[in-house]
Parts: sequence; C-alpha cells; structure tokens
Amino acid sequence: MTDEFASLNHFNGARDTPMPQDRLRAIRHGAEALREQLLDDPPVHFARSFDLLRIPYPAWFAFTGVYSQQLLKPHMVHLLARMAVVQYDDFEGRLRTLLFTPADFEAGNETPYFKRLAEKTPKFLHKAIAPVYNTVPQALARCGISPAQVDYITYDHLHTQDLRRWLGTSGLLPNARLLVHRQELASVRGLLPVQAEWYCPHGLDGIAAERIVPFDGSIQLGRGLALVHTPGHTEGNHSLVYRTGDGLRVSSENGVSADSWAPPSSRHDGIRRYAKATGAEVILNGNTQEGSTDQYLSMVLEKTLAGTSSSHGFSNVVPSAECSPHWLFPGAPTSHLWGETSFGTPVHA
Repeated sequence: MTDEFASLNHFNGARDTPMPQDRLRAIRHGAEALREQLLDDPPVHFARSFDLLRIPYPAWFAFTGVYSQQLLKPHMVHLLARMAVVQYDDFEGRLRTLLFTPADFEAGNETPYFKRLAEKTPKFLHKAIAPVYNTVPQALARCGISPAQVDYITYDHLHTQDLRRWLGTSGLLPNARLLVHRQELASVRGLLPVQAEWYCPHGLDGIAAERIVPFDGSIQLGRGLALVHTPGHTEGNHSLVYRTGDGLRVSSENGVSADSWAPPSSRHDGIRRYAKATGAEVILNGNTQEGSTDQYLSMVLEKTLAGTSSSHGFSNVVPSAECSPHWLFPGAPTSHLWGETSFGTPVHA
C-alpha cells in the first residue's frame, strides 16, 4: 500500500459475524454509506468502455443455479469482454489515466480452459466464435490517449490475464503500474488445480516488483474513483467504482448481465422463476466459486453501491464481460444490454 491512495473502512469486519444475514445487513449498510460519500465527489473527467473480444462461455457458469432444474437449457452463451479507460484527478490534483481489464487476448489464449476449448474447435471457426473488435492499443488510439499516458492498469481479478506485453521489460505501457489486491496476488503465486484452470500460466513472470502495487481492503484512488474488495468469484476480486454525471457506475465480473444483479426484474423466464422460487436477489457468475456466500454478499454490495438507473430500471452495475446475443448463440438470457458506454471528454497529454 502507498500514500497515493486512501483506505476505505466501510466494510471492515462486515464479513466476520457468524450469521450470514448479519453479514448481509452490514455489507448493505457499508455500501449505502460509501455511496453517499462518493456521490459527494465530482465526476471523473472521462470514462469510456471498448469492446475487445467475444468469448464462448458455458451457460451453467454464467447463471449459476438457474438451469440446475431445467431439462432444456442452453449449452453456451457469448460474453463480450470490454476495457474501460478512466481519467480522474488524484488527491494531489494530478491527472491520472487508468485502464480497467485491458486484456491481451492473444497471450490469454494460453489459459488452460480456453486452450483446450480452442484445440477441440476447428481452426476455421475460431474467428467466427471469438471475433476481436479492438486491441488495447487500438482502443487508446480511438480516444487519443497515448500508451505513455497510462498510469495504472487493474483487473477485477486475474483470470485469463497475461500482463507481460503491457508491463514487461519492453512493455507497451512504459509508465503503467498494476494495481492488484494482495490476496489475488498471493493466489496467483500458489493456485490449486481448480483455480489454475482459469489463470494464464506465467502471466506475471519477469515483471519488475516496482511495477506491481498490491493493496489491502478497499481503496480510493482519487476524486470519484475507488477499487472495492468484492471477494467470492476469487478471494482477491475487486470492483471498479467511478462517479459519472448521473451517479455511480460499478464494474466487475461477479455477474455477466444486468439480470445478474436484478433477477426478479428479468424478462427471461428461467432467471425470473429461479429468483422467485429461491428468493435470490443476485445470480452468481460461477466458473470458480471460491466463496459463493462471499460472492453473493459482494454482488449485493455492488448493486447497493451503484444504485438503480432511472432510464432502464436495472442496477448501475456494468459487467466487465457482458452476456450478449451473437448469431452463433442468439438466445442470450439478458434483459438490458449495456454495450459500450462513454462519459466526459478525454484529456490528452
């Protein structure tokens, strides 16, 4: 942890009580308090998301529990992975640029689960199944921000990520540092087999220690921008939170669609019926359930912190990888598509 950031103590001890319902109340209370604090901040200067690539993904993982009692169910859905570019002022008034989930899709193909999937799929179908829309350098160029202008990169968790192209000795982001929860960093260095399925081997190899900034708990990076620890999907998972002109946006991969944070409002019968039958107020993205109770609490934290949109009635939580229709998998169970989002005007060096 460095003096650049401010610690956020709203959730200290909230997960320590034995009774899960007590934890839920404490989490909700902390999220409400942090929401009010961040709404007092000015908006960030600029925030824009870019479509990077599509990823075929088992429906069983995407909407955990929903299809467990259905005989007819989709096998796969499509996730659309995005990167967000955020510019904000730090606490000393300096302009900072952060990239959230800048994926190196070529190196990420070495992730064991996706590598096996690719090997089982005819090569002529690869581009159709997993089309690429933008690379990280292309996305930066589209908003006129140079790679040298990037101060930080961060990921809600390090599934599928290989950072060597960005932060290695000849990396394309020469001044950037990785912000990563200390628990996520520890997990990567000693994975169990069920975790290793989703992490890119050697993704941090050779990256200098000074390019990695571990943090504990939840932190605020500057005016209107925070990283909030939201464990469950992985133990070191964190969510991006930023202030816009109309409220707060929260982003993570704890869920994969707007429906994930508001299942009773879903127009998809299976999701809505599941929520009614179980009382669930969120639907987990469950490829690795390192802590499903914690993940449930974290998603309630996210939706409470984000608030509800006045335009579409769903929570202002934007999945970092969004379930979306594609001609190969047209039946994506989602009621509201976020798509690419944009706020403010980029500040150029």
